[in-house]
Amino acid sequence: MELITNVSEYEQLAKQKLPKMIYDYYASGAEDQWTLKENREAFSRILFRPRILIDVSRINMATNVLGFNISMPIMIAPSAMQKMAHPEGELATARAAAAAGTIMTLSSWSTSSVEEVNSVGPGIRFFQLYVYKDRNIVQQLVRRAEMAGFKAIALTVDTPRLGRREADIKNRFTLPPHLVLKNFEALDLGKMDKTNDSGLASYVASQVDRSLSWKDVKWLQTITSLPILVKGVMTAEDTRLAVESGAAGIIVSNHGARQLDYVPGTISCLEEVVREAKGRLPVFLDGGVRRGTDVFKALALGASGVFIGRPVLFSLAVDGEAGVRKVLQMLRDELELTMALNGCTSLSEITRNHVVTDSDRIRRSRL
Repeated sequence: MELITNVSEYEQLAKQKLPKMIYDYYASGAEDQWTLKENREAFSRILFRPRILIDVSRINMATNVLGFNISMPIMIAPSAMQKMAHPEGELATARAAAAAGTIMTLSSWSTSSVEEVNSVGPGIRFFQLYVYKDRNIVQQLVRRAEMAGFKAIALTVDTPRLGRREADIKNRFTLPPHLVLKNFEALDLGKMDKTNDSGLASYVASQVDRSLSWKDVKWLQTITSLPILVKGVMTAEDTRLAVESGAAGIIVSNHGARQLDYVPGTISCLEEVVREAKGRLPVFLDGGVRRGTDVFKALALGASGVFIGRPVLFSLAVDGEAGVRKVLQMLRDELELTMALNGCTSLSEITRNHVVTDSDRIRRSRL
């Protein structure tokens, strides 16, 4: 394999390696995929204001998330069905995250169970939760995650219904027959039926609770003492409600542009959410992060850290655990270099003054 020099190169290699149905499932977005492109392009419109002649011989990227010390503000987002990418799936991802000293979030719809992931050894892990119509299932899942040593719940709130992913409809996407949604295997909910459109969309329609509301965020706090991150917030209004509902943190996310098309890129929503949060809870971001420069831009706009999704899936497909390790290392190295060239030696030195956004430029043109 030729030398891979950046995270994005894994996508093309994964496309060559994976069956079309699986690559398309991982890669595609909703409907016209405008937001899928915008998640990336919005980053490219944010420019740096670097400071010079600062001693950057020592750079510290360590941070603390919900009381847990990690090596860098780059964490792994929940991505479903990772054994479609590689036989070791989520187990390889968990080992890579632990080796990098960072957090992995396990999807509810993983092809390895919470117990199996816990068995790979120590590591800080969060559990992503979809709320099923049958609340007993939710309680069981949360309890199992707690018992398996998971440290937080990332509650996905943007999926009362599955977004229209046309590639999955065309491919009649379903979970390959040799795989199962491991967390639901014992509940007879681990398989997906083959349908005339997307098997996943049919599964969501039959199982996931469309009535999910803010009162359920409060209900979750009655069944678990784990901190709850609300994943899928994009506005000030919902930030206010997340704070009022007792959330421990917010993940600004548009579900990898897989739900509602024509929402802004997440980096464009970040500042509005951070302003409304007013430091009362940490705000994280996922969506479109492919470079250390992207991580720096998110931190400059007030994020406490970022989560990466597709880069993990594509590198896992290409090279298993070693691929995921390399992605985390490349992003770490790029962030360190970006910090040095901006004159920052720790994350606390990254400020709003280090970046210029579209709204800054509009404001200045009016002066």
